Amino acid sequence: MERLPAVNAVLNGLAAVLLVAGYAAIRNRRVLLHQTLMIAAFCTSVLFLTCYLYYHFVVRDGRPTKFTADGWPKAVYYTILLTHTVLAVAVAVLAPVTLYLGFGAPGNRHTRIARWTFPIWLYVSVTGVVVYLMLYHLYPPAGAAGTLSG
Repeated sequence: MERLPAVNAVLNGLAAVLLVAGYAAIRNRRVLLHQTLMIAAFCTSVLFLTCYLYYHFVVRDGRPTKFTADGWPKAVYYTILLTHTVLAVAVAVLAPVTLYLGFGAPGNRHTRIARWTFPIWLYVSVTGVVVYLMLYHLYPPAGAAGTLSG
């Protein structure tokens, strides 16, 4: 169970890769590949959210993980964490709506909302990995390994 934060970071990273691949596919007019990749990104993000909630509310029993650094690293961490968290809530609404509109929406409603959803979702996925690295490897809590391999 202590490895779930690493699993979550991998899921966030995978979602980011799938999002970029999906974007590249639609830019190359490969609609079916785009749809497949975006469904995979959505499922990966749902799996991440499930694991995240399980870890924080069952394994950690709602107790937050403390960020141990002070000074500018703390300011950077909390700035990233705040924007990540606020935008993650937006993605929780935008991603399913965008996915739904991608399958049969009249006109270009999907494209209009996807232009907002894609960069926000990508930011949330990438900053999820950054938050993990800062929290568990750059400034690990007491008793944690604190290495990228551990």
